[in-house]
Amino acid sequence: MSIFKRKKHLETNSMENGVNMITVSSPNSVNTEQFNTIRTNIEFSNADKQIKSLVMTSATASEGKSTVAANLAVAFARQGKKVLLVDADLRRPTINATFSISNPVGLTNFLTEHSVSVNDIFYKTTVENLYVIPSGPTPPNPSELIGSKRMEKLIVSLQDAFDLVIYDAPPVLSVTDAQILATKVDGTILVVRENKAEKEAVRQAVGLIRHVRAKIIGTVLNDVDGTAAGYYGYYGYYGKEDK
Repeated sequence: MSIFKRKKHLETNSMENGVNMITVSSPNSVNTEQFNTIRTNIEFSNADKQIKSLVMTSATASEGKSTVAANLAVAFARQGKKVLLVDADLRRPTINATFSISNPVGLTNFLTEHSVSVNDIFYKTTVENLYVIPSGPTPPNPSELIGSKRMEKLIVSLQDAFDLVIYDAPPVLSVTDAQILATKVDGTILVVRENKAEKEAVRQAVGLIRHVRAKIIGTVLNDVDGTAAGYYGYYGYYGKEDK
């Protein structure tokens, strides 16, 4: 199945409800370099198998998982990998606003309308090698759609077609979507915002992901004070062995 027919170029645009694409607006900044470092750490997190699919999530809302997912996708694309960013947060999507997609045909359409093919839902961005799938209309049953057989088949086909697929999933403690997705991909990354996330909430999120026997490959500490000892920017990455 070919999924490279649709090549609608989209501009990155941090509109209302979109995210800050620092890797696009300031490619030589310290923050961009931190995303490059995270990219490198992910690449070396598994020596036995190439990671081709990731779930990006957080314990609770407003911790920056969509920002990290989008900027990390750019970092991988600029390395020459063909990257797909999927907005799997069907309740609070961000890709529409970030990439200025008006009334998009997206993931929900594909999962609910058999007349919609995979070629209808992906868009090429102005960032070389970066494609996106927006969420589409908000459905009444997001968790059921994420856990459907059609979604499972889509995940397999996308993983075969791209070098890396990043799924921006809802917070773990809010709904079950992230847990479901985590069981179907190569690894999960938990985004934790400094001075926002509570330790117990993070522990619960980790426990829920491990409960479904999904693999957590690391944690991104977001919004770190740049003046703190040991930090050079706003993002830090911690491998799975760190506590």
